[in-house]
Amino acid sequence: MMQNSGKKSFRCQAVILILFLLLAAAVIWNIKAGSVPISTKDIVRIIGGRIMDDSVESNIIWKIRLPRILLAALLGGALAVSGFLLQTFFRNPIASPFVLGISSGAKMTVGFVMLIALQHISRVSSSLLVAAAFAGSLLVTGLVLVFSQRVHSMSMLLVIGIMVGYICSAVTDFFITFAEAADVAHLTSWSMGSFSGANWENVKFSAVICLTGLVTAFFLSKPMGAYQLGEGYAQSMGINIKLFRALLIVLSSLLSSCVTAFAGPISFVGIAVPHITKTLLRTSRPIWVIPVSYLGGAVFCLYCDLIARTVFAPTEMAIGTVTSIFGAPVVIAMMIRRKK
Repeated sequence: MMQNSGKKSFRCQAVILILFLLLAAAVIWNIKAGSVPISTKDIVRIIGGRIMDDSVESNIIWKIRLPRILLAALLGGALAVSGFLLQTFFRNPIASPFVLGISSGAKMTVGFVMLIALQHISRVSSSLLVAAAFAGSLLVTGLVLVFSQRVHSMSMLLVIGIMVGYICSAVTDFFITFAEAADVAHLTSWSMGSFSGANWENVKFSAVICLTGLVTAFFLSKPMGAYQLGEGYAQSMGINIKLFRALLIVLSSLLSSCVTAFAGPISFVGIAVPHITKTLLRTSRPIWVIPVSYLGGAVFCLYCDLIARTVFAPTEMAIGTVTSIFGAPVVIAMMIRRKK
């Protein structure tokens, strides 16, 4: 038993080390690559020396690429943890904010708020966007929970979630149809998903929400482990099931709404990354899966964002397109494996 525990701990530490190395490589690669290439020597000199002069390299690093990298890492990790929380709640590895329509609900309310706000003010605050996205997330989550009381088949619940997502997307498109011509391009670009609008204010706001959510989820890892063994077992351990389930939903909605508010809807990260994490760790213990999923989500989104902005440069692909290309095969393989 001690030997198996030691091997598992070593495996988890090795996975974390590899992910940190991949994260470091992704950060350097994302800073180097672009229409204006920057050498590693200049990157070390500018960031290490905190040089903020008027040079082209300094402006590109501090004002464009570094905020985008940090935002992609923060939001990618948040989306992965949000997916894992929903999978724990519904006890199904295919549950995620995108599949259950939660991201579409957040997208709908943010689109509505942006459409109304842009008519009266030139700039929408970060707090307003997150609040709108959070309200939309909770609205759709509430609908899914109502249906879950009547539908006992998880596959049917997922289908309902997808249909709710389509309805929310249709409402969003309706808003865009009647938007001013100047706002249509902005709304359309945001609704496709992208980290291109990153700035330091968004990074700071996202860091507060995402890191707070990560710490809160980590402290819930012990009751989550008990909940994975069944509600009866969790209750015998003294866990308030209703309060615990409410915390999971609110926390997952908050994390996914932050992602939608700043980057638009991003697909498959919430399903693929937790599954890959559990496969690599060979355990589903939340105390390991939560931090490693966050790290894995950050790495996944950084490389996907790198592909999105460099493969067809100067044209930039939507981040959701790239995450779907790499995430969908993982989900298909997972479903085939479960079927077998």
